[in-house]
Amino acid sequence: MSSVHEAVREVRRRIAEAALRKGRDPAGVRLMAVTKTVDDARIREAVDAGVDILGENYVQEAKRKIASMGRKTEWHLIGHLQSNKAKYAVRLFDLVHSVDRPGLAAELDKRSRLAGVVTPVLIQVSLSGEETKGGISPEEAEALVREVAAMEHLSVRGLMTMPPWFDDPEQARPFFRALRELRDRILEKEVPGVSLGELSMGMTQDYEVAVEEGATIVRIGRALFGDRPA
Repeated sequence: MSSVHEAVREVRRRIAEAALRKGRDPAGVRLMAVTKTVDDARIREAVDAGVDILGENYVQEAKRKIASMGRKTEWHLIGHLQSNKAKYAVRLFDLVHSVDRPGLAAELDKRSRLAGVVTPVLIQVSLSGEETKGGISPEEAEALVREVAAMEHLSVRGLMTMPPWFDDPEQARPFFRALRELRDRILEKEVPGVSLGELSMGMTQDYEVAVEEGATIVRIGRALFGDRPA
């Protein structure tokens, strides 16, 4: 068994244990392999091990990998998306995690219409206020959800966040809880066409805490593939 296979098995075990600690069905949490800079052979090992979501940060890198490996899995965009790349994103990705501003949403809607598709999206929320990370403020999130929900060629599926980096994963817990509570408050408003079933949160250093707080997609790179080259 390859090291990637073993890593996938270990991460899945820890996801299941975290879910069960909170009385959740482990099947309700999906593992995404974050494949930025990872070579094709190791990505294929992850797919062979049962990973069915691959997450990419950059449109151009994803375009090459999808052409090489095909669509046996879902491909998700998790990085910042420039509006001028929207025309490619709507054709490449099964879910865009990083919609964080009205202008980007409008461009995705336009490009989806021209491509004849409805693009599933998540609204990225910044709960820490870090300028280096994307995301709309929690105070503005509901308005953006409503705006995107009214767009004919976008489908709002949930929320995404990236907390600050902490050595102690427990320090990330308040951010994950805040995203879940924000999701619940928006759902109470019963916005037409909005389900918000997905909470994309948790990475290698803190995914177990994220699962305990309600994550449905965890984004794992280092725990599967090791440290990226500098």
